[in-house]
Amino acid sequence: MISHRWDITPRQAMALQERLARLVRQVRLSAKKPIRTVAGVDCAFAAGGKAILTAAVLCDARTWEVLAVATDRRRCAFPYVPGLLSFREAPSVIAAVGALPRRPDLLMCDGQGLAHPRGLGLASHVGLHLGIPTIGVAKSRLCGQHRSVGRRRGCRSALRLESKTIGAVVRTRDGVKPLYVSVGHRIRLDEAVAWTLRAAVAARLPEPTRRAHQAVSCLKARGELISAHRRRGPVA
Repeated sequence: MISHRWDITPRQAMALQERLARLVRQVRLSAKKPIRTVAGVDCAFAAGGKAILTAAVLCDARTWEVLAVATDRRRCAFPYVPGLLSFREAPSVIAAVGALPRRPDLLMCDGQGLAHPRGLGLASHVGLHLGIPTIGVAKSRLCGQHRSVGRRRGCRSALRLESKTIGAVVRTRDGVKPLYVSVGHRIRLDEAVAWTLRAAVAARLPEPTRRAHQAVSCLKARGELISAHRRRGPVA
């Protein structure tokens, strides 16, 4: 696990990303520690981008039953800078995961891992802080190029940047848009793809991040409703 200050400038953050990217480990999951729980995290912004909301959902790795949900809300302490989103999101994600009743064996982040211009997206950043296997499962591409992906579930194509494979573009449902899967930390790409497909049982998104998205959307909606009531006064 690593730790560092968060109150740094964007230029310092870029330099830190480059240093931390060299610490990311692409290694096979340990056979001595089977994956029994998988957590998913998703974030949303509120108050005009001044606040961040995060939901962490812990699931059973066999049935995908939700075991626990934890949330975090805090003020954004880092400005919006393309490529540095993890400096806005990671502190809240780390807090939400830490609030779960047990440490997950595997973490899925709605965001990039190594599929990032400097090799350190949210999944890698959080994975290094928590020291657990982490996967980046993003709905859109941040960088890199790939060939077209077959339309059947399980079809995939390598995502490459400057001749280096940084992830995989994976079709999780027949005929739906693919996901961008990449190593976060302490896992290999083939395992990250396999777990993404294993968890995508009911929709395009894997269950842990899908449930996290639902939870954080509800959290944001409740907050906006409360704010609206405060502005307008009690509703009769």
